[in-house]
Amino acid sequence: MISRLKNIAAKNNHLKGFLIAALGAIFFSTKAIFVKLAFKHTAVDAITLLALRMLFSLPFYIVIAIISSKQKEKRVALKEWGYIILLGMVGYYLSSLFDFIGLKYISAGLERLILFLYPTFAILINTWLFKVKLTRNQVFALVLSYMGIAIAYGGELHISFSDPGFHYGSLMVFLCAVTYSFYLVGTGKIVPKVGATRFTAYTMLSATVGILAHFFVTHSVSIFSTFHPNIIYYCLALSIIATVLPSFMLSYGMKIIGSNNVAVITSIGPVSTILQAYLFLGETFHFTQVVGTILVIVGVLRIGKTENVEPEILPEENVIPPETA
Repeated sequence: MISRLKNIAAKNNHLKGFLIAALGAIFFSTKAIFVKLAFKHTAVDAITLLALRMLFSLPFYIVIAIISSKQKEKRVALKEWGYIILLGMVGYYLSSLFDFIGLKYISAGLERLILFLYPTFAILINTWLFKVKLTRNQVFALVLSYMGIAIAYGGELHISFSDPGFHYGSLMVFLCAVTYSFYLVGTGKIVPKVGATRFTAYTMLSATVGILAHFFVTHSVSIFSTFHPNIIYYCLALSIIATVLPSFMLSYGMKIIGSNNVAVITSIGPVSTILQAYLFLGETFHFTQVVGTILVIVGVLRIGKTENVEPEILPEENVIPPETA
């Protein structure tokens, strides 16, 4: 009887972890929707929107950094500080900036699909920099993923052919996926040395410094007086709903059901974004997009079953993932 009750409790706990992780993935997928709505209804530009988002998220990451710094862990070496700052600048500052710029020109659905290729780029980077040999399964997964993007992009190109910024926006999101994949690879090398929670908090803080510096160099504070009041609500939604809440929800899911299962669950992200874009932005939902999405998701899931993709994060760590694809 006791054993049966334990099994029921374990199943319920697993279901709870699954549902929370799935909701976290859906919350993460709202980022593109809020960004598109902010561009549509306010006069904000990419770097200002990004700076406001980071300002609203900053208190949470400061608290996380303070708590993690008080834990009994070894001190961060000077060299490791350099890598943390570099990865924060490349993996979040540049990555997010490219993403926000790209969203001004392409649909939220296509943006999500291009971003979802970052695990394939991580594999190629590992192959190039660290001479990790590609397996047949990885090659097949890469082919599937890029075929999916080609099909989805072709369908989108047919619809957006007259838009002069379409290719530029696609390039920006592509660069976002590439820079984030460098962050992913670097995470696997640095996290085992400094700890996942501390690493994430410090990289987010360093990225915030870069983003705010960029804003103050290129803008005057008086620019805020020209924006529609609703910009505050969009930035709050970006910070809380699309960043902080899903970070903790995915972390909680990882503790209960494991990072591999959470990685599979986050594959609903592109589908969620496409459906939300259709419902809230009025974007076209066409056949090539469906086919491309399926191929990309299958390809990424196959990559998830291979080695040398997921960073070597200690299972007992409370991993707080930054913004993911």
